[in-house]
Amino acid sequence: MQKTKRSGLPETITMRHDPHFVEFISAQKSGPIVRLIAVEKIDPNPRQARCDLGNIQELTDSIKSKGVLEPILLRQIGDRFEIIAGERRYVASKNAGFKEVPAILMDVTESEAMEISLIENLQRKDLDLFEEADGLKALIEIYNYSHADISSKIGKARSTITEIINLSRIPGALRQACHSAGLDKNRSLLIEISKMKTEEEMKVLLESIRNQNLKRADTRDLTKMFKDKETLKTKPKHYVFSYRPKEDRSFNLKIEFRKETVNRSEIIKVLEDLISKLKAGRS
Repeated sequence: MQKTKRSGLPETITMRHDPHFVEFISAQKSGPIVRLIAVEKIDPNPRQARCDLGNIQELTDSIKSKGVLEPILLRQIGDRFEIIAGERRYVASKNAGFKEVPAILMDVTESEAMEISLIENLQRKDLDLFEEADGLKALIEIYNYSHADISSKIGKARSTITEIINLSRIPGALRQACHSAGLDKNRSLLIEISKMKTEEEMKVLLESIRNQNLKRADTRDLTKMFKDKETLKTKPKHYVFSYRPKEDRSFNLKIEFRKETVNRSEIIKVLEDLISKLKAGRS
């Protein structure tokens, strides 16, 4: 009997997938293996981008109630397993008293594991801005990602990627000061701080923001002042000789020299040379 009705989706419609790991997993030679792994055999990821796992009590309560809804990603090393992604779920499962967690075992190299871990973490919404900046920078330095590549991978505008990466310029001590000042979640102000050329300038700007409670517009003006001062420092200073006769206000004389200091005899010589050329009709 001939089948007259086609089952499944119409040809014009395609399935939509979360881009998290679909491309990578589907490219593996064999399909992903999902199994329960004893928590005692799992080791944290030493390349974890997130420095602080934060408060995971809410996640622990959820896992106690509903279990682990999304498997963690692991790679096997000998008789143990290393986390590629999902460390918060792993810790929350341990806190909830679970002896095993569902996991996808991936046959990847250390380099591939690090790449997946970075991208997975960068897709999360609870990353510290500095952690995010360092993670993005690592993708560029280690894997030669372009800003456009990262934009495509984690779904943020290219200009946003560039701004966040610039935050990695802020040194550790100043990062801690930003945390203390409550600026660690204010991306716009951190971006202005990262624009400063030196650590000292960053520190001065941070203190101004903190002490004067500056907003972004005020901070931009202050940033511009720093840049203008820098321009004045680097711009060559020329000596200018000005002469304005008291009796005759019909003219002013101004001569600019291409050096910072000029003595009286040099001025006289220039004036004499000019008078000679004027008399000879050569000027």
